[in-house]
Amino acid sequence: MKSAARLRPLLGRIDQRLTPTIAAARERGPLRTVALAIAHSGDIYVWAALLVAAWLLGDHAWRVRAVVACAGLALAEVVVILVKMAVRRQRPPGDAGAIYRRADPYSFPSGHAARAMLLCILAGVLGPAWAFWAILVWGPIMVASRVAIAIHYVLDVAGGLVLGVALAAVVLGLAPAMTSWI
Repeated sequence: MKSAARLRPLLGRIDQRLTPTIAAARERGPLRTVALAIAHSGDIYVWAALLVAAWLLGDHAWRVRAVVACAGLALAEVVVILVKMAVRRQRPPGDAGAIYRRADPYSFPSGHAARAMLLCILAGVLGPAWAFWAILVWGPIMVASRVAIAIHYVLDVAGGLVLGVALAAVVLGLAPAMTSWI
């Protein structure tokens, strides 16, 4: 516990140096509007709609992908909330993302970053290749937009990315059992 107490100020200093260089979309204007739209593209509701469409419109392979991705997103949501409640790191000051601030006042780890990394790995393993490449390009832009609008610190995003890798490993390990009924 003593080392964790010493680590917190160091991490805070790192965030204080890195975050302002990315948080360029704090002021109202076109840059902030674009950053907000990109930030919302990683919302769970967007992914839920895409996965329902994959299930309804896709073949067997898409149904398998949809089930695995849904399980991963559900697991990510639960784990992110548990970690946020344990850490209780307040979001950066600002007024952007009022919906996030009301529903979830804590910033560590970034659930959007965890979801993006999880989905990128799942697409890399389960395919198709175009989905992997699309998420690989979109993910960093979406995650950077979360810092740009001052909803997250840089280390919140880094923590979310690490969490996404761990969750992908768990979900891929369980995937055969989850999809045997399809």
